[in-house]
Amino acid sequence: MNKAELVESVAAKSGLTKKDSEKAVAAVVDTIVATLAKGEKVQLVGFGTFETRVHKERTNINPQTKKEQVIPQTTVPAFKPGKAFKDAVK
Repeated sequence: MNKAELVESVAAKSGLTKKDSEKAVAAVVDTIVATLAKGEKVQLVGFGTFETRVHKERTNINPQTKKEQVIPQTTVPAFKPGKAFKDAVK
């Protein structure tokens, strides 16, 4: 399912127009992204938790040049599904 299909599904299930559904989906995504960018997490009970995780700095060896290189510390988004979500997918 892509974003357009999600908007159609939300419109059908909620009774909203496609235009309003697109605004709602965009607002939810934008809010989640903005909250994660601030370092906070978003918890949707029954669905899951969006959070950020820090990957530590590490060294790697380039297989072509055999030189060591440092991969800097990075912060990445992560999603942890809730119990109800896991059970529904089983």
